[in-house]
This record gives sequence, C-alpha cells and structure tokens, in this order.
Amino acid sequence: MRFLSLPAEPATDGRADEDLIPRAAALGPVARVWDAPRGLVVPRTYAALPGFDTACAAFAREGWPIAVRQSGGGVVPQGPGILNLSLALPVDGRPLDHSETLYRLLCDVIQAALAPLGIEARPQAVEGSFCDGRFNLAVGAPARKIAGTAQVWRRVPEGPPGRHIGLAHALILAQIDPAVLTRQANRLETMLGTSRRYLSERIASLDTLAPAPASGFPDALRTRLEDALAAAWPDLTTDR
Repeated sequence: MRFLSLPAEPATDGRADEDLIPRAAALGPVARVWDAPRGLVVPRTYAALPGFDTACAAFAREGWPIAVRQSGGGVVPQGPGILNLSLALPVDGRPLDHSETLYRLLCDVIQAALAPLGIEARPQAVEGSFCDGRFNLAVGAPARKIAGTAQVWRRVPEGPPGRHIGLAHALILAQIDPAVLTRQANRLETMLGTSRRYLSERIASLDTLAPAPASGFPDALRTRLEDALAAAWPDLTTDR
C-alpha cells in the first residue's frame, strides 16, 4: 500500500480532511496530519435537532463556532493542542468489509507514534467520553480516552462498479484542558435538549503522560505521527 502524505493546509474549521476524498479518488491512498481553529464539530444528525441554529449563533458569539461534518459519531472539539490524523483510500467492495481495517490502520499509526514516549494506548470504548466508540484510543485503568475516531464512505461516481473511498479520522488530545472541552460539549448537548452528558475525567491530555512534557509537545507529536506514517508504509511519498 502506497500513501501520499499531503501537507497540512490552512483550516477554517474541523472539516479540513474532507477534501481528501476526491484526492484519494484521483491519486490513491492519501494521509494528512492537521489542526484546526477552536470550535465544535458535529455530525449531520445534530443539525436536524430543534434549537440547532440558536445554539450555533450562541457558540459563534463566544468564539466556539459549530461546523457540521460528513462522518458520524458525536460532538467533538477542535482547537489549539488538538491534532488530527486522516487517512483516505479507495477500495473495491462493500465499505462494511473494509471499515475495521481502516480503523486499525489509523490506530496503528498513533500507537506507533506514542510508544517511544512510553504511552501504551489501546482501542476501546470509554463510557462517559465525548464521541465514544470502540475504536477510541485509551490509556490506563480506569480507561481515559486520548483519541477519538470516525469514518465516512463515498462511492466513486466515475470509478469501477463497487469502488468506494473510505476516509478515517482521528482527533488526538495532545495538550488540552479536559474540563474546558468537556464543559463545551455538555453545554451544546444541554442547549439541544439531548440526554448525553460527558465526564472530564474520562479523557486525558497526552502531554501529561509524556516523560518530559513541554510547551512544544503538539509540534513534537506531529513529527512523531508523520514519522510513524512513513515507517508504517516504507514506500510512503511526501508532497511538501
């Protein structure tokens, strides 16, 4: 498998990876490590909830604009101290037959980047964390989430029958304040009248787990992620 590592581009919100879908259709497997301005990102199901427009206006006034993404899951934050890793690749056949493999590719890269820091992360659900799923990455016992994952699949209109593009995304909590992120996610759920609530103690900031955390930890982790991508696929090419 040959992945083309694309450079990060200026992002206006937490949907900066969705352009990887047409690029993967044209170029083959592509990857990107990126970040986004502060805000909240939700799946399309949230946009249909009563009060969504009112909530968007209120959060925008406070400097936390809300964006709607293509992939599923739940509400997630973006902003300083959060890194994103996205992989997109074309496959033949049903997306369901490839979904778990794509999640594991994503988790493998992050685990490989964290291992030299002595951080052992594992895929598992973490009840009480925002946007929970079985392919979170978690640490410790009781488990705390350090990365969340989501996917979206699209058929390639001009491709062979059964050709699809899978886009897998990981949101990595590199250097964050769990209380702030959880509070914002809970505020949105409250405004939308849902019953979902999250616990700040169910997520962790990776810089607090590293042996020598520093102000430049997110940049250092970005480099480790890019190195892990190259190591995972030795024939990786980079478009700088």
